[in-house]
Amino acid sequence: MKLTFLGAAGEVTGSAYLIETARARVLIDCGTFQGMDQAGVLNVLPKEIEPSRIDAVLITHAHLDHTGRLPLLTKNGFRGAVFCTEATRDLARLILRDSAKIQMQDIVRINRRRDRADEPLLEPLYTADDVEALEKLIRLVPYHDPVAIAPGIRARFVEAGHLLGSTSIQLHIEDAGKTHCLAFSGDLGPRGAPLLEDFEGFRQADAVILESTYGDRDHRPLGETVEEFERIIQEAVAKRGKILVPTFAVGRAQLLLYLLAGMFRRGVVPKFPVYVDSPMAIEASRIYAAHMELFDEDFRTMQRARPLADDLDSVHFTATAAESMQINNVPGPCLVMAGAGMCNAGRILHHLKQNLWRPETHVMIVGFQAEGTIGRLLVEGAKRVPIFGERIAVKAQVHTLGGFSAHAGQSDLLRWAGQLAPAKPRFFITHGETKGRDALAAAVTERFQLPAEKPLRGESVEF
Repeated sequence: MKLTFLGAAGEVTGSAYLIETARARVLIDCGTFQGMDQAGVLNVLPKEIEPSRIDAVLITHAHLDHTGRLPLLTKNGFRGAVFCTEATRDLARLILRDSAKIQMQDIVRINRRRDRADEPLLEPLYTADDVEALEKLIRLVPYHDPVAIAPGIRARFVEAGHLLGSTSIQLHIEDAGKTHCLAFSGDLGPRGAPLLEDFEGFRQADAVILESTYGDRDHRPLGETVEEFERIIQEAVAKRGKILVPTFAVGRAQLLLYLLAGMFRRGVVPKFPVYVDSPMAIEASRIYAAHMELFDEDFRTMQRARPLADDLDSVHFTATAAESMQINNVPGPCLVMAGAGMCNAGRILHHLKQNLWRPETHVMIVGFQAEGTIGRLLVEGAKRVPIFGERIAVKAQVHTLGGFSAHAGQSDLLRWAGQLAPAKPRFFITHGETKGRDALAAAVTERFQLPAEKPLRGESVEF
Protein backbone atom coordinates (compact mmCIF):
# COMPACT_ATOMS: atom_id res chain seq x y z
CA MET A 1 0.00 0.00 0.00
CA LYS A 2 1.21 3.47 -0.84
CA LEU A 3 0.09 6.86 0.50
CA THR A 4 0.97 9.99 -1.50
CA PHE A 5 0.61 13.52 -0.17
CA LEU A 6 -0.68 15.70 -3.02
CA GLY A 7 -1.66 18.81 -1.06
CA ALA A 8 -1.85 20.34 2.41
CA ALA A 9 1.71 19.11 2.87
CA GLY A 10 3.89 22.06 3.73
CA GLU A 11 0.89 24.38 3.32
CA VAL A 12 -2.61 24.80 4.75
CA THR A 13 -4.64 24.49 1.56
CA GLY A 14 -5.03 21.99 -1.28
CA SER A 15 -5.84 18.89 0.79
CA ALA A 16 -5.49 15.71 -1.27
CA TYR A 17 -4.15 12.30 -0.27
CA LEU A 18 -3.93 9.30 -2.62
CA ILE A 19 -4.06 5.72 -1.37
CA GLU A 20 -3.02 2.95 -3.74
CA THR A 21 -3.33 -0.76 -3.17
CA ALA A 22 -3.13 -3.76 -5.49
CA ARG A 23 -6.90 -3.55 -5.98
CA ALA A 24 -7.94 0.08 -5.50
CA ARG A 25 -7.02 3.75 -5.77
CA VAL A 26 -8.78 6.11 -3.36
CA LEU A 27 -8.55 9.86 -2.72
CA ILE A 28 -9.12 11.55 0.61
CA ASP A 29 -10.25 15.08 -0.35
CA CYS A 30 -9.26 16.99 -3.48
CA GLY A 31 -9.17 20.67 -2.59
CA THR A 32 -7.93 23.85 -4.20
CA PHE A 33 -4.91 25.89 -3.19
CA GLN A 34 -5.84 29.34 -1.89
CA GLY A 35 -4.00 32.51 -0.94
CA MET A 36 -0.65 31.41 -2.41
CA ASP A 37 1.48 32.96 -5.13
CA GLN A 38 1.43 29.66 -7.01
CA ALA A 39 -2.24 28.84 -6.36
CA GLY A 40 -3.26 29.28 -9.99
CA VAL A 41 -0.49 26.98 -11.20
CA LEU A 42 -1.18 24.34 -8.56
CA ASN A 43 -4.93 24.15 -9.11
CA VAL A 44 -4.75 21.39 -11.66
CA LEU A 45 -4.84 17.66 -11.16
CA PRO A 46 -1.39 16.22 -10.47
CA LYS A 47 -0.24 13.43 -12.75
CA GLU A 48 -0.46 10.90 -9.90
CA ILE A 49 -4.26 11.05 -9.72
CA GLU A 50 -5.34 9.75 -13.16
CA PRO A 51 -9.10 10.39 -12.64
CA SER A 52 -10.35 7.44 -14.73
CA ARG A 53 -8.45 5.05 -12.43
CA ILE A 54 -9.77 6.46 -9.13
CA ASP A 55 -12.28 4.10 -7.53
CA ALA A 56 -13.59 6.42 -4.83
CA VAL A 57 -13.18 9.81 -3.19
CA LEU A 58 -13.87 10.44 0.50
CA ILE A 59 -14.65 14.01 1.54
CA THR A 60 -13.88 15.11 5.09
CA HIS A 61 -15.90 18.34 4.77
CA ALA A 62 -17.20 20.89 2.29
CA HIS A 63 -14.65 23.73 2.38
CA LEU A 64 -13.03 24.53 -0.98
CA ASP A 65 -9.53 23.65 0.20
CA HIS A 66 -10.88 20.10 0.60
CA THR A 67 -13.40 19.90 -2.28
CA GLY A 68 -12.45 22.57 -4.83
CA ARG A 69 -10.77 20.30 -7.39
CA LEU A 70 -13.41 17.55 -7.26
CA PRO A 71 -15.24 18.79 -10.41
CA LEU A 72 -11.92 18.48 -12.25
CA LEU A 73 -12.13 14.75 -11.60
CA THR A 74 -15.44 14.36 -13.41
CA LYS A 75 -14.28 16.75 -16.12
CA ASN A 76 -11.30 14.44 -16.71
CA GLY A 77 -13.05 11.08 -16.64
CA PHE A 78 -13.70 10.12 -13.02
CA ARG A 79 -16.78 7.90 -12.71
CA GLY A 80 -16.30 6.38 -9.26
CA ALA A 81 -18.21 7.12 -6.06
CA VAL A 82 -17.83 10.16 -3.81
CA PHE A 83 -18.55 9.41 -0.15
CA CYS A 84 -19.57 12.06 2.39
CA THR A 85 -22.19 12.94 4.99
CA GLU A 86 -25.52 14.44 3.97
CA ALA A 87 -24.69 17.90 5.36
CA THR A 88 -21.35 17.86 3.55
CA ARG A 89 -23.17 16.98 0.32
CA ASP A 90 -25.54 19.92 0.75
CA LEU A 91 -22.81 22.43 1.61
CA ALA A 92 -20.39 21.18 -1.04
CA ARG A 93 -23.07 21.55 -3.71
CA LEU A 94 -23.52 25.19 -2.66
CA ILE A 95 -19.80 25.94 -2.44
CA LEU A 96 -18.79 24.27 -5.69
CA ARG A 97 -21.63 25.82 -7.70
CA ASP A 98 -20.56 29.21 -6.39
CA SER A 99 -16.94 28.47 -7.27
CA ALA A 100 -17.89 27.53 -10.83
CA LYS A 101 -19.91 30.73 -11.19
CA ILE A 102 -17.06 32.90 -9.94
CA GLN A 103 -14.58 31.17 -12.22
CA MET A 104 -16.79 31.77 -15.24
CA GLN A 105 -17.19 35.45 -14.35
CA ASP A 106 -13.42 35.81 -13.92
CA ILE A 107 -12.67 34.03 -17.19
CA VAL A 108 -15.08 36.24 -19.13
CA ARG A 109 -13.34 39.34 -17.77
CA ILE A 110 -9.84 37.98 -18.37
CA ASN A 111 -10.63 36.76 -21.87
CA ARG A 112 -12.03 40.13 -22.81
CA ARG A 113 -8.60 41.61 -22.15
CA ARG A 114 -6.78 38.71 -23.81
CA ASP A 115 -8.96 38.95 -26.90
CA ARG A 116 -8.13 42.64 -27.28
CA ALA A 117 -4.44 41.78 -26.95
CA ASP A 118 -4.74 38.93 -29.51
CA GLU A 119 -3.71 36.38 -26.85
CA PRO A 120 -5.02 32.82 -26.53
CA LEU A 121 -8.24 32.59 -24.54
CA LEU A 122 -8.40 30.69 -21.26
CA GLU A 123 -10.90 28.23 -19.85
CA PRO A 124 -12.13 27.92 -16.26
CA LEU A 125 -10.93 25.00 -14.19
CA TYR A 126 -14.46 23.62 -14.40
CA THR A 127 -18.03 24.67 -15.11
CA ALA A 128 -21.44 24.21 -13.51
CA ASP A 129 -21.92 21.15 -15.76
CA ASP A 130 -18.86 19.51 -14.20
CA VAL A 131 -20.26 20.20 -10.73
CA GLU A 132 -23.59 18.66 -11.73
CA ALA A 133 -21.82 15.56 -13.03
CA LEU A 134 -19.97 15.27 -9.72
CA GLU A 135 -23.19 15.51 -7.72
CA LYS A 136 -24.56 12.42 -9.45
CA LEU A 137 -21.66 10.38 -8.07
CA ILE A 138 -22.17 11.26 -4.40
CA ARG A 139 -23.04 8.47 -1.97
CA LEU A 140 -24.18 9.46 1.52
CA VAL A 141 -22.61 7.87 4.58
CA PRO A 142 -23.79 7.85 8.19
CA TYR A 143 -21.64 8.74 11.13
CA HIS A 144 -19.94 5.81 12.90
CA ASP A 145 -21.07 2.88 10.71
CA PRO A 146 -18.33 1.24 8.59
CA VAL A 147 -18.89 1.54 4.83
CA ALA A 148 -17.27 -0.48 2.02
CA ILE A 149 -15.87 2.12 -0.37
CA ALA A 150 -13.56 0.13 -2.68
CA PRO A 151 -12.21 -3.43 -2.98
CA GLY A 152 -10.48 -4.25 0.29
CA ILE A 153 -11.19 -0.85 1.88
CA ARG A 154 -13.76 0.07 4.54
CA ALA A 155 -14.22 3.58 5.97
CA ARG A 156 -15.73 4.92 9.16
CA PHE A 157 -16.69 8.59 9.48
CA VAL A 158 -16.96 10.36 12.85
CA GLU A 159 -17.67 13.93 13.97
CA ALA A 160 -14.78 16.39 13.52
CA GLY A 161 -16.49 19.44 15.05
CA HIS A 162 -15.11 21.78 12.39
CA LEU A 163 -18.07 22.46 10.07
CA LEU A 164 -21.59 21.16 9.70
CA GLY A 165 -21.19 17.60 8.44
CA SER A 166 -17.40 17.54 8.95
CA THR A 167 -15.68 14.24 9.65
CA SER A 168 -12.52 12.45 10.58
CA ILE A 169 -12.06 9.21 8.64
CA GLN A 170 -10.65 5.84 9.64
CA LEU A 171 -9.74 3.38 6.88
CA HIS A 172 -9.33 -0.37 7.26
CA ILE A 173 -7.35 -1.64 4.29
CA GLU A 174 -6.57 -5.21 3.21
CA ASP A 175 -3.74 -5.36 0.70
CA ALA A 176 -1.38 -8.13 -0.37
CA GLY A 177 -2.19 -10.25 2.67
CA LYS A 178 -1.66 -7.41 5.12
CA THR A 179 -4.13 -5.29 7.08
CA HIS A 180 -3.59 -1.56 7.57
CA CYS A 181 -5.50 1.05 9.52
CA LEU A 182 -5.19 4.76 8.66
CA ALA A 183 -6.75 7.67 10.51
CA PHE A 184 -7.25 11.05 8.83
CA SER A 185 -8.11 13.84 11.22
CA GLY A 186 -9.55 16.11 8.54
CA ASP A 187 -9.89 19.61 9.96
CA LEU A 188 -10.69 19.41 13.66
CA GLY A 189 -12.77 21.99 15.49
CA PRO A 190 -12.08 23.31 18.99
CA ARG A 191 -13.75 21.55 21.88
CA GLY A 192 -16.54 23.51 23.50
CA ALA A 193 -17.23 25.72 20.49
CA PRO A 194 -20.83 26.90 20.02
CA LEU A 195 -23.30 25.17 17.70
CA LEU A 196 -21.54 21.94 16.73
CA GLU A 197 -20.81 18.83 18.74
CA ASP A 198 -17.20 18.29 19.83
CA PHE A 199 -14.87 16.14 17.75
CA GLU A 200 -14.73 12.40 18.25
CA GLY A 201 -11.75 10.17 17.60
CA PHE A 202 -10.38 6.71 17.04
CA ARG A 203 -8.49 4.17 19.14
CA GLN A 204 -6.74 2.24 16.40
CA ALA A 205 -4.41 3.24 13.56
CA ASP A 206 -1.07 2.24 12.04
CA ALA A 207 -0.67 5.70 10.52
CA VAL A 208 -2.26 9.03 11.48
CA ILE A 209 -2.54 12.02 9.15
CA LEU A 210 -3.00 14.96 11.51
CA GLU A 211 -3.76 18.57 10.61
CA SER A 212 -1.66 21.35 12.18
CA THR A 213 -3.29 24.64 11.16
CA TYR A 214 -2.82 25.94 14.69
CA GLY A 215 -0.24 23.38 15.75
CA ASP A 216 1.95 25.98 17.43
CA ARG A 217 -0.56 27.61 19.75
CA ASP A 218 -3.87 27.53 21.53
CA HIS A 219 -6.68 29.95 20.97
CA ARG A 220 -7.89 32.29 23.63
CA PRO A 221 -10.55 30.73 25.85
CA LEU A 222 -13.90 30.96 24.11
CA GLY A 223 -15.52 32.82 26.99
CA GLU A 224 -12.91 35.58 26.76
CA THR A 225 -13.40 35.81 23.00
CA VAL A 226 -17.17 36.09 23.34
CA GLU A 227 -16.70 38.82 25.96
CA GLU A 228 -14.39 40.72 23.59
CA PHE A 229 -16.85 40.26 20.73
CA GLU A 230 -19.62 41.72 22.88
CA ARG A 231 -17.40 44.56 24.15
CA ILE A 232 -16.42 45.61 20.60
CA ILE A 233 -20.04 45.64 19.54
CA GLN A 234 -21.09 47.63 22.60
CA GLU A 235 -18.37 50.22 21.92
CA ALA A 236 -19.19 50.49 18.22
CA VAL A 237 -22.92 50.79 18.90
CA ALA A 238 -22.32 53.49 21.53
CA LYS A 239 -20.20 55.50 19.05
CA ARG A 240 -22.51 54.71 16.13
CA GLY A 241 -19.76 53.09 14.11
CA LYS A 242 -19.85 50.37 11.49
CA ILE A 243 -18.60 46.89 12.29
CA LEU A 244 -17.18 44.96 9.33
CA VAL A 245 -16.72 41.23 9.72
CA PRO A 246 -15.02 39.37 6.87
CA THR A 247 -16.96 36.16 7.19
CA PHE A 248 -16.77 32.70 5.77
CA ALA A 249 -20.26 32.21 4.41
CA VAL A 250 -20.40 28.62 5.53
CA GLY A 251 -19.97 28.07 9.24
CA ARG A 252 -18.69 31.35 10.58
CA ALA A 253 -21.69 33.44 9.52
CA GLN A 254 -24.07 31.03 11.25
CA LEU A 255 -21.99 31.04 14.43
CA LEU A 256 -21.98 34.84 14.61
CA LEU A 257 -25.74 35.01 14.08
CA TYR A 258 -26.15 32.57 16.96
CA LEU A 259 -23.99 34.76 19.22
CA LEU A 260 -25.82 37.93 18.17
CA ALA A 261 -29.14 36.25 18.94
CA GLY A 262 -27.85 35.51 22.42
CA MET A 263 -26.74 39.12 22.91
CA PHE A 264 -30.10 40.49 21.86
CA ARG A 265 -31.94 37.95 24.00
CA ARG A 266 -29.91 38.90 27.09
CA GLY A 267 -30.18 42.64 26.42
CA VAL A 268 -26.41 43.14 26.12
CA VAL A 269 -27.14 45.74 23.43
CA PRO A 270 -30.39 46.98 21.96
CA LYS A 271 -31.19 45.50 18.60
CA PHE A 272 -29.45 47.24 15.70
CA PRO A 273 -29.23 46.52 11.96
CA VAL A 274 -27.21 43.46 11.00
CA TYR A 275 -26.54 42.76 7.32
CA VAL A 276 -25.70 39.30 6.05
CA ASP A 277 -24.29 40.53 2.78
CA SER A 278 -23.79 37.25 1.02
CA PRO A 279 -26.16 35.16 -1.08
CA MET A 280 -24.04 32.17 -0.20
CA ALA A 281 -24.33 32.79 3.55
CA ILE A 282 -28.09 33.09 3.18
CA GLU A 283 -28.32 29.70 1.48
CA ALA A 284 -25.83 28.16 3.90
CA SER A 285 -28.00 29.33 6.80
CA ARG A 286 -30.93 27.48 5.25
CA ILE A 287 -28.82 24.32 5.05
CA TYR A 288 -27.78 24.70 8.68
CA ALA A 289 -31.42 25.05 9.67
CA ALA A 290 -32.18 21.79 7.87
CA HIS A 291 -29.60 19.87 9.90
CA MET A 292 -30.28 20.97 13.46
CA GLU A 293 -29.84 17.34 14.55
CA LEU A 294 -26.08 18.00 14.31
CA PHE A 295 -26.19 20.98 16.71
CA ASP A 296 -25.13 20.74 20.34
CA GLU A 297 -27.37 20.67 23.40
CA ASP A 298 -26.84 24.37 24.26
CA PHE A 299 -28.35 25.37 20.93
CA ARG A 300 -31.25 22.99 21.30
CA THR A 301 -32.00 24.32 24.79
CA MET A 302 -31.99 27.90 23.53
CA GLN A 303 -34.20 27.03 20.58
CA ARG A 304 -36.73 25.22 22.79
CA ALA A 305 -37.07 28.27 25.02
CA ARG A 306 -37.84 30.56 22.07
CA PRO A 307 -37.04 30.36 18.36
CA LEU A 308 -33.83 32.20 17.57
CA ALA A 309 -35.58 33.84 14.62
CA ASP A 310 -37.45 36.01 17.13
CA ASP A 311 -34.15 37.45 18.36
CA LEU A 312 -32.84 38.05 14.84
CA ASP A 313 -35.62 40.20 13.40
CA SER A 314 -33.16 43.09 12.86
CA VAL A 315 -31.09 40.95 10.50
CA HIS A 316 -31.27 41.85 6.81
CA PHE A 317 -30.25 39.34 4.15
CA THR A 318 -28.90 41.27 1.17
CA ALA A 319 -28.88 38.89 -1.76
CA THR A 320 -28.40 41.32 -4.65
CA ALA A 321 -25.50 43.61 -5.55
CA ALA A 322 -27.86 46.61 -5.48
CA GLU A 323 -28.89 45.78 -1.90
CA SER A 324 -25.23 45.43 -0.97
CA MET A 325 -24.33 48.85 -2.35
CA GLN A 326 -27.17 50.43 -0.39
CA ILE A 327 -25.38 49.47 2.84
CA ASN A 328 -22.87 52.24 2.02
CA ASN A 329 -25.67 54.72 2.69
CA VAL A 330 -26.66 53.18 6.02
CA PRO A 331 -25.28 55.10 9.02
CA GLY A 332 -23.88 53.31 12.02
CA PRO A 333 -24.40 51.53 14.20
CA CYS A 334 -24.66 48.46 12.04
CA LEU A 335 -22.79 45.23 11.53
CA VAL A 336 -21.93 43.85 8.09
CA MET A 337 -20.95 40.24 7.57
CA ALA A 338 -19.64 39.70 4.06
CA GLY A 339 -17.37 37.29 2.23
CA ALA A 340 -14.74 36.37 1.56
CA GLY A 341 -13.47 35.39 4.96
CA MET A 342 -9.82 36.08 4.08
CA CYS A 343 -10.62 39.37 2.27
CA ASN A 344 -9.22 37.90 -0.97
CA ALA A 345 -12.42 38.46 -2.97
CA GLY A 346 -16.11 39.20 -2.63
CA ARG A 347 -18.27 41.95 -1.23
CA ILE A 348 -16.17 42.53 1.88
CA LEU A 349 -13.56 44.24 -0.31
CA HIS A 350 -16.09 46.91 -1.31
CA HIS A 351 -17.02 47.53 2.33
CA LEU A 352 -13.36 47.70 3.34
CA LYS A 353 -12.62 50.17 0.55
CA GLN A 354 -15.45 52.42 1.74
CA ASN A 355 -14.71 52.20 5.45
CA LEU A 356 -11.14 51.10 6.29
CA TRP A 357 -9.92 54.70 6.32
CA ARG A 358 -12.55 55.79 8.83
CA PRO A 359 -11.34 55.78 12.47
CA GLU A 360 -14.83 54.99 13.80
CA THR A 361 -14.94 51.71 11.83
CA HIS A 362 -14.28 48.41 13.56
CA VAL A 363 -13.02 45.38 11.64
CA MET A 364 -13.30 42.02 13.35
CA ILE A 365 -11.11 39.21 12.00
CA VAL A 366 -12.76 36.01 13.16
CA GLY A 367 -11.02 33.27 11.17
CA PHE A 368 -7.72 32.01 9.81
CA GLN A 369 -6.00 34.31 7.31
CA ALA A 370 -3.69 32.57 4.84
CA GLU A 371 -0.43 34.09 3.65
CA GLY A 372 -0.85 36.44 0.72
CA THR A 373 -4.38 37.59 1.61
CA ILE A 374 -5.54 41.09 2.58
CA GLY A 375 -6.92 39.59 5.77
CA ARG A 376 -3.42 38.45 6.70
CA LEU A 377 -2.08 41.97 6.03
CA LEU A 378 -4.70 43.45 8.36
CA VAL A 379 -3.88 40.96 11.11
CA GLU A 380 -0.19 41.80 10.77
CA GLY A 381 -0.89 45.52 11.23
CA ALA A 382 -0.49 46.87 7.70
CA LYS A 383 -0.99 50.64 7.45
CA ARG A 384 -2.22 50.42 3.87
CA VAL A 385 -3.70 47.55 1.87
CA PRO A 386 -4.29 47.14 -1.89
CA ILE A 387 -7.96 47.01 -2.88
CA PHE A 388 -9.10 47.26 -6.51
CA GLY A 389 -5.86 48.91 -7.58
CA GLU A 390 -5.85 51.50 -4.78
CA ARG A 391 -3.77 51.69 -1.60
CA ILE A 392 -6.35 52.15 1.15
CA ALA A 393 -5.23 53.60 4.47
CA VAL A 394 -6.04 51.47 7.51
CA LYS A 395 -7.36 53.82 10.19
CA ALA A 396 -10.12 51.52 11.38
CA GLN A 397 -9.71 49.56 14.59
CA VAL A 398 -8.75 46.00 13.62
CA HIS A 399 -9.53 43.24 16.12
CA THR A 400 -8.30 39.66 15.79
CA LEU A 401 -10.56 37.25 17.64
CA GLY A 402 -8.73 33.96 17.35
CA GLY A 403 -11.01 32.21 19.77
CA PHE A 404 -13.68 31.92 17.08
CA SER A 405 -11.49 29.77 14.93
CA ALA A 406 -13.11 26.65 13.53
CA HIS A 407 -9.75 24.91 13.92
CA ALA A 408 -8.53 23.17 17.03
CA GLY A 409 -5.54 24.66 18.83
CA GLN A 410 -2.48 22.65 19.84
CA SER A 411 -3.97 21.27 23.07
CA ASP A 412 -7.05 19.93 21.31
CA LEU A 413 -4.97 18.49 18.46
CA LEU A 414 -2.88 16.63 21.02
CA ARG A 415 -6.03 15.48 22.81
CA TRP A 416 -7.31 13.98 19.54
CA ALA A 417 -3.94 12.41 18.78
CA GLY A 418 -3.69 11.09 22.32
CA GLN A 419 -6.58 8.72 21.74
CA LEU A 420 -4.46 6.99 19.11
CA ALA A 421 -1.04 7.22 20.77
CA PRO A 422 -1.34 3.90 22.70
CA ALA A 423 -1.53 2.11 19.34
CA LYS A 424 1.91 3.61 18.52
CA PRO A 425 1.12 4.72 14.97
CA ARG A 426 3.29 6.66 12.57
CA PHE A 427 2.23 10.31 12.75
CA PHE A 428 2.26 12.45 9.60
CA ILE A 429 1.77 16.14 10.32
CA THR A 430 0.01 17.96 7.49
CA HIS A 431 -2.25 20.95 6.72
CA GLY A 432 -0.08 23.58 8.38
CA GLU A 433 2.46 26.25 7.65
CA THR A 434 6.04 25.52 8.67
CA LYS A 435 5.82 27.00 12.16
CA GLY A 436 2.62 25.15 13.04
CA ARG A 437 3.81 21.83 11.62
CA ASP A 438 7.17 21.99 13.33
CA ALA A 439 5.67 22.85 16.70
CA LEU A 440 3.01 20.14 16.58
CA ALA A 441 5.49 17.51 15.39
CA ALA A 442 7.77 18.36 18.31
CA ALA A 443 4.84 18.28 20.74
CA VAL A 444 3.67 14.87 19.48
CA THR A 445 7.17 13.45 19.93
CA GLU A 446 7.58 14.97 23.40
CA ARG A 447 4.10 14.01 24.64
CA PHE A 448 3.83 10.48 23.22
CA GLN A 449 7.46 9.49 22.62
CA LEU A 450 6.61 8.81 18.99
CA PRO A 451 8.25 10.18 15.85
CA ALA A 452 6.23 12.67 13.82
CA GLU A 453 6.99 12.99 10.12
CA LYS A 454 6.41 16.14 8.06
CA PRO A 455 5.82 15.10 4.44
CA LEU A 456 6.00 17.60 1.60
CA ARG A 457 3.79 17.78 -1.46
CA GLY A 458 4.51 14.90 -3.84
CA GLU A 459 6.14 12.63 -1.26
CA SER A 460 4.96 9.04 -0.82
CA VAL A 461 5.27 6.43 1.91
CA GLU A 462 4.79 2.71 1.56
CA PHE A 463 3.41 0.36 4.19
